[in-house]
Amino acid sequence: MRVLAAAAAGVCCLAVVAAAQAANVTAGILKVRLGGDQVETRIVIDMNRSATGKIASDGAQDRRLVLNLNGASVEGPLQGAGLGLVKNWVVDQGAAGARLRIDLAADVVIKRRFLLPPADGIGNYRYVIDLAAKAPPTRTMVAAGARMTSAALPVIPVTAPPLSLKKVIVIDAGHGGKDPGAKGATGAEKDVTLAAARALKTRLEKSGRYKVVMTRDSDVYVAHDIRVKIARRADADLFISLHADSGTDSSLRGASVYTLADRASGRSAKFVNKDDWFMRAGSHGDNGVSTILLDLTQRMTRNRSATFAEVLLSRIDDHQQLLRRSHREAGLAVLLAPDVPAVLLEMGFITNPADEATLRDAGSRGRLMGGVADAIDDYFGQQTRLASR
Repeated sequence: MRVLAAAAAGVCCLAVVAAAQAANVTAGILKVRLGGDQVETRIVIDMNRSATGKIASDGAQDRRLVLNLNGASVEGPLQGAGLGLVKNWVVDQGAAGARLRIDLAADVVIKRRFLLPPADGIGNYRYVIDLAAKAPPTRTMVAAGARMTSAALPVIPVTAPPLSLKKVIVIDAGHGGKDPGAKGATGAEKDVTLAAARALKTRLEKSGRYKVVMTRDSDVYVAHDIRVKIARRADADLFISLHADSGTDSSLRGASVYTLADRASGRSAKFVNKDDWFMRAGSHGDNGVSTILLDLTQRMTRNRSATFAEVLLSRIDDHQQLLRRSHREAGLAVLLAPDVPAVLLEMGFITNPADEATLRDAGSRGRLMGGVADAIDDYFGQQTRLASR
């Protein structure tokens, strides 16, 4: 029993240390530099302190390489055009630290990754990634001035104009197809949720700041687990599920927002796979590390979901009456992604004449979705301000 208690205490201490490290991020990303050609390309990430890098995706399937720098932060998103094997790149804040995402220009292999401490007059840490083309062009196809050996690739600062950085928003129109949802006096919930989702999509895309993914854009049924998988495959920054409430008392009205309850976190495990970065961290037999990192990821996701829920309520309050207890927690299936901040918005009671009229009128519905879009702007603006402190 003492051995078991000691082991449990050790895991607990490790969790506390990991949580403290996650909460006290100290390594800052200063800049990203590229050098090389279409045969071999070197990526150098300058940091003011040491950090640990974990490959979340090697780009083999979709030519998108993702590196998590655990224990690092970035003061607002960084992005730029590519060079050689890199088409473009983005560094933003992920669940456990800074995240480098690279769109690759060709199929590559990662030849090596290593951390260089300050030395030879350079005062920064440098995290280096060397890429090589799987089917490289012949050296004669590469400009003579760009020829270089893999042992000494010069680092060339990126001078091309930065590319636009768009947050990925997944909009989930509740119900659909064989599942009509709640019934109002003049129709079904599935119709107003789809109309609202389309209005929100139009509003977000008009701003030019977001890439919008819909879980459904027609009257079809999509299973709850598929909706969650769509959000994870899209590498979503935010998931919003739109619904209309119902009640036996037709006088009951008002909007509310749900986030995932702590007690339901264990059900998120069904969406975790061996390729997730927090699972790969324990791929050398230390499953305890993966468990701790998964717990930290879920905790941060729940915190971000709750933050957005409060911002959302403050913005839609001008366009729709709120329930007295407007922020609620539940184990709703569409909120189970362990690494995607998610909320479910009950836009009002379809069983209440005033709320149903608001949801069915295009102008009122558009103003409500405008409030949701404003909340999204505020939420990501708040993230940028926090990162820059």
